[in-house]
Amino acid sequence: MIKTLTKHGNSLALVIDKPILELLHIEADTPISISTDGKSLTLSPVVDPERAEKLMQIRHKINEKYKSTFERLAN
Repeated sequence: MIKTLTKHGNSLALVIDKPILELLHIEADTPISISTDGKSLTLSPVVDPERAEKLMQIRHKINEKYKSTFERLAN
């Protein structure tokens, strides 16, 4: 997808289409990390460490509870 920048006051803005925002679970108040390697720009939603830890704990519990079912499905 090729996009062009839009004038926004004295700055330029990149308008991100709604389907991409939904795919990345980004809303208007989502903090975004911006980084560059000098040639390209990378935008990523900031991961809340507490939420990520909670998700890992839930995933661990599910894996323990349904371990035999997952093993059967894998074969």
